[in-house]
Amino acid sequence: MNKKEIIQKTAEYIKQEFGDDSSGHDWWHIYRVWKNAISICEHEATRTDLFIVELAALLHDLDDWKFNESEDETPRRAKAWMESCGVEPQIIQAVCEIIMRVSYKGAQVENKMKTLEGFIVQDADRLDAIGAIGIGRAFAYGGYKSRPMYDPEAQNQMHASFEQYKNSKSATINHFYEKLLLLKNMMNTLAAKKIAEQRHEIMLRFLDQFMAEWEGRDYKHR
Repeated sequence: MNKKEIIQKTAEYIKQEFGDDSSGHDWWHIYRVWKNAISICEHEATRTDLFIVELAALLHDLDDWKFNESEDETPRRAKAWMESCGVEPQIIQAVCEIIMRVSYKGAQVENKMKTLEGFIVQDADRLDAIGAIGIGRAFAYGGYKSRPMYDPEAQNQMHASFEQYKNSKSATINHFYEKLLLLKNMMNTLAAKKIAEQRHEIMLRFLDQFMAEWEGRDYKHR
């Protein structure tokens, strides 16, 4: 297969695997990350390997720790899929390294992404976690994990390790302060930074309205 055929076959495979997801990590999330990554590539002056970017974007959630019980972060399913498609070993290694580093792992956990291709995929994934779609996805995941929308007595946690973040059971509104509102300043590429500014403001306005409704303050303005 040529590269175009591999990408198309991979998209079809991922669509089948994630078609019934209800956690906010469905096929359409992956589709948006894929398309966002391509768009960011087009805005980057430095030459990037689009094939690596597309494969990593399409496969980035296949071995996600939130949905797979494993002893380590090795993306075994993604690796096996690429091998079955005849992808070259060096490409497989590059894609696997991106997949292992793409996820947010806590407010105080260092970003260990090393390549421009990885930065692009990471930005594309993080852009889909903020703004209007990010708000929707946050509540979808909270419902999927049976978490409350908001607990005013719970303190926000700035997780210092991946283990702390992974074991967190924060309410959805707390998740905004523990992750989503932090992502604007964690973007790697100029294109993503610009998009994140607007999406960040949308979340701030939403949180203001949410708190007003929670406390009944919005009624006073009627």
